[in-house]
Amino acid sequence: MTLASTDSATISRRVLVDACQVLGLDCAGAEPIRIAENAIWRLPGQLVARISRPGGTPTARRELAVANWLADHGIPAVRPAPGVDQPTTVDGRAVTIWEELPPHRDGTVNEVAHLLKALHSLPEPDFALEPLEPFSKIRTRLNQAAVVDDADLGWLHSYTDRLEAAWLRLVEAPTLSRCVLHGDAWVGNVAAAEDGISYLLDLDSFTTGPREWDLTSTAVKLTSTGGITSSDYEEFCSIYGADVTAWPGYETLRDIRELRMTAYACRIATEHPGHPHALREVQYRIECLMGRQGVRPWRWTAVP
Repeated sequence: MTLASTDSATISRRVLVDACQVLGLDCAGAEPIRIAENAIWRLPGQLVARISRPGGTPTARRELAVANWLADHGIPAVRPAPGVDQPTTVDGRAVTIWEELPPHRDGTVNEVAHLLKALHSLPEPDFALEPLEPFSKIRTRLNQAAVVDDADLGWLHSYTDRLEAAWLRLVEAPTLSRCVLHGDAWVGNVAAAEDGISYLLDLDSFTTGPREWDLTSTAVKLTSTGGITSSDYEEFCSIYGADVTAWPGYETLRDIRELRMTAYACRIATEHPGHPHALREVQYRIECLMGRQGVRPWRWTAVP
């Protein structure tokens, strides 16, 4: 469980109990796997429950549709539990039930590359996926960022406006690629099982847009945060067949990704104001974006 307040865990457990009663599932002995953006619980019978934040039912429906579509196309991913009528909504929170994956570890950049190459080759599904729009969640998180002082927050809002203008110019290009995107394709959203199969996780960000968006998630680990080596990144590019850092629009996507990571840290620090690491990391990331911490790569550390 990561930085979960007692209140968050208590709320999600209550929602879990109510949902399992509706679905006729046993939740005795349920164990929290992660309480973060979504709450993830392990249930008896090799099942996993995923509980959204309030208002997450439309996203949960799309996530289930995506999972079934991926199964139809042979892409390994988390699978909805068969025979369960879902999603179930309790107090505005969507609850979905999934098959538990076999024992696994986080993916590698190579495994991410293989999955993205397969995903990006698929035709668009026959259900609606909204076009990629990176800024609404950023603005929501900044609007709620109570731990950021007014001057820095004003700069972040202005920076967001500038990046959105650059983004709109970029996506107007008639030659820009378009395909189905994972939307948040990094090693933490890939699970590599002991049998050698790698699975896509967290399907709630699926969208359509330029394939470069998914590739940038790995590239920033090299160019922005130094989280992978040059040889790791070269192998990622070799497997996928492209190097997004050589694309003229990369700096715009890189900057948007960095801002999203900073806005996410703002949300965590706001929800857990007594956590010193989150507060320090937020300020450090803001100073990096402002150009006060030298050139990339920076030394960003995880904010769970």
